[in-house]
Amino acid sequence: MSDIRLCINIDHIATLRQARGAAYPDPLEGARLCEEAGAHGITVHLREDRRHIQDRDVYGLKEMVRGTFNLEMALSDDIIAVAKKVVPSQVTLVPEKRQELTTEGGLDVAGNFSRIRSAARQFRDIGVGVSLFIEPERDAVYRSREAGADYIELHTGAYCSEADEWGGDLGGTLPPRVQAELDRIYRAAEYAAEIGIGVNAGHGLNHYNLKPVLSARDLHELNIGHSVVSRSIFIGLAAAVQELLAIIGGR
Repeated sequence: MSDIRLCINIDHIATLRQARGAAYPDPLEGARLCEEAGAHGITVHLREDRRHIQDRDVYGLKEMVRGTFNLEMALSDDIIAVAKKVVPSQVTLVPEKRQELTTEGGLDVAGNFSRIRSAARQFRDIGVGVSLFIEPERDAVYRSREAGADYIELHTGAYCSEADEWGGDLGGTLPPRVQAELDRIYRAAEYAAEIGIGVNAGHGLNHYNLKPVLSARDLHELNIGHSVVSRSIFIGLAAAVQELLAIIGGR
């Protein structure tokens, strides 16, 4: 059995709920089903504009999630305050822009170094693990460790976009653009292992493009959300989770 952990991001269950302003579908019910299907944890992004996940969801998830509870968040005083009250298993610091549909890139660790280091210290002091969502670049990996993070989460979006656009067999020789993005992930994970910071990965991963990423050195955890919720429309939430677990376990 693979030692790579799978955490399911359930933001877009809340997106569907908020589209109608209804009480359903309930993200907490989604979290329960994901864990029952074998997921190792649950991830949510509490955005400043509260476009999907709400504060009540975060507090409710804290009480019910049995595995890792990973709270994605911007470097916002408001969200930091909520996170310090909730005390999740882990926080993942991410960049955030109000107008973006989804997170568009990695955190600027160099440009926000002091702020990140301060936040990391605050969370580690209360026993919360800290991960930074970064581009798969050597300098970002190094600065993440220096800022006090326990993990990096490598932004796999560029690779996924190239792979999905190509649409061919990812088990053979890859087009140069796909291979180049995959190699960036491999090099960043290799360097992270060398300097002693844990490696997570996520963004855009799905049942088609996932397998090559599993070869990244010392990969600890995957955070996958939109593709799981999308896939669940056709095959059900539990089956969508188990499909990914089977890919991870068979690498």
